[in-house]
Amino acid sequence: MKKIVVILLLLSFVGLCLAFAGTEKPQETEYLRVHIRANSNEEADQTVKYRVRDAVVAYLTPTVAECGTKEAAMSAVRKELSAISAVADKVLRENGFFYGARASLKQEEFPTRVYENATLGAGIYDALIVELGEGTGDNWWCVVYPPLCFTAGNGNIVYRSKIAEIIAKFFG
Repeated sequence: MKKIVVILLLLSFVGLCLAFAGTEKPQETEYLRVHIRANSNEEADQTVKYRVRDAVVAYLTPTVAECGTKEAAMSAVRKELSAISAVADKVLRENGFFYGARASLKQEEFPTRVYENATLGAGIYDALIVELGEGTGDNWWCVVYPPLCFTAGNGNIVYRSKIAEIIAKFFG
């Protein structure tokens, strides 16, 4: 009986999420985005962007994994901005790039972004921005909070959900 109740609650939650997915007020969302902007679109700059991404995500994961609200995640990330910049700088230097990195939290207007099954509508979002060098190249993006996606060591995106983890623990 408990399993049926949990499944019904989960289905209700998913239904609510789908119902609100098309809202026109992304500036009021509970998303904290992350964008890692490459120095340029040159192949070498794009390649190192993904190495920086892996290091930054590995650094951020324990920081935001236990945050219960977007505000808590933003506070935790804000405290780590200089360390995030240092992590990115280290990867750049190890790969022969000396143009530096800057991490900041800001509100920015973003166009609609689609990645496989994840779509974020156009609007103003809070975001962790990591600019590499000039920061004029293509960027990698994801959502820091709630933790919707993280990278696996092989560069593939792995979607995680705290709700799925809680349910798995409940049934496990």
